[in-house]
Amino acid sequence: MSQKKTIWDANLVYLPKIGDRKGHITPVTNFKEVPFQVKRVFYLYDIPGGESRGAHAHYECQQFLVAVSGAFEVLLDDGNSKRQVLLNRADLGLYIPAGIWASEINFSGGAVCLVLASQNFNAEDYIRDYSDYLNFIKRDDTSIR
Repeated sequence: MSQKKTIWDANLVYLPKIGDRKGHITPVTNFKEVPFQVKRVFYLYDIPGGESRGAHAHYECQQFLVAVSGAFEVLLDDGNSKRQVLLNRADLGLYIPAGIWASEINFSGGAVCLVLASQNFNAEDYIRDYSDYLNFIKRDDTSIR
């Protein structure tokens, strides 16, 4: 990560919705709807209503979240400001750049969160402790861990 990001660098992206009364398809393309090359895909499901997930940041990994079913909110935090975003449509995604603390909260029953990630899983890329995150963002050069 070469420069510090803020919660306003996380963007809502309206995805293409193609279909009719028989149903819809939403294509998602690298460097078009998703502003990076997707290297990993996973999804969260069977989360009890009202529960939360996430609560971490990444040094390098960017993510793109979609509520493909149900709804949840994403609490974004850059250490100075917080912003809460509702995801409740399969044709709406949220881009989260590296360096932003994110928590998925208030899941509706039956919600499914699709996550497209710019990196393969690497446990060392996660910042899971909020005080470590605050120390990380206070550094002058966040490109060095």
